[in-house]
Amino acid sequence: MNMRIAVIGGTAVLFAGILGGWWLLTPAAERQDDPLPLAADAGLLPVPPVPPRVASGPDYEQCLQMIDTDPEGANNLADAWEATGGGDGAAHCRGLAQIALGDPEAGARVLDELGRKSKASALARASVYDQAVQAWLMADEPDRAFESATAALALSPDDADLLIDRSVAAATMERYLDAIDDLDRALKLDPKRFDALVLRAAAWRQEGKLDRAKADVDRAMAINPDYAEALLERGILRQRMGDGAGARADWEHAIELDPDSTTADLAEQNLALLEAGPERR
Repeated sequence: MNMRIAVIGGTAVLFAGILGGWWLLTPAAERQDDPLPLAADAGLLPVPPVPPRVASGPDYEQCLQMIDTDPEGANNLADAWEATGGGDGAAHCRGLAQIALGDPEAGARVLDELGRKSKASALARASVYDQAVQAWLMADEPDRAFESATAALALSPDDADLLIDRSVAAATMERYLDAIDDLDRALKLDPKRFDALVLRAAAWRQEGKLDRAKADVDRAMAINPDYAEALLERGILRQRMGDGAGARADWEHAIELDPDSTTADLAEQNLALLEAGPERR
């Protein structure tokens, strides 16, 4: 999927943010008031899409290029252009600009409507729906994200990225088996997607299937041994299996690999709780 919104470093990090923290080391039924981490950082701006696009022409290009540096200007340009018949291009730019301005819900609504009404190709419409998925997740609306991903998959059923994105929405709603089903399909399409393997490991962990989770995270690390999200997840599994030293090593390595990331933040939190001892967990 080409036209994607940047959310905390990518889907794998997003999923790790939902499932990776120590507060989710215990099954959902055993948790009481544990806080969930943010699903995405709304301060990150959408990345201007690359082909396939829903429109063409200099106005479209100018509007998209303004989103990163001048989202308010892009939004104003899109509004004025839409009033004079800007069509799909103006609507697309307006939706992305709304997200960049910190209103992902408004942007997602625009993108969903565009996905339904656009006369662009099926692939382009699926890409717009995928951007809506990301925006709904930023707005903490996983049910709407799931609906948008399902609409996108109806247009592009063999898209591994879309399947992974829908798995994130499902997992956010604690529908872990649905997430696993989508990840199974994604991995049949691309068996070397180590990000999907880590996501499936996290979902299996939530289902209490630690052996399956470990098998997936081991496969992911065999493909990419320096994948910080895999180290975060393996550390959680090691802690759950009683290997505190191994968990510490994995979390410290994850921090070394990507010190300014959300993954590193989660690893640091888990390390702090590990040091605090069982009475503080």
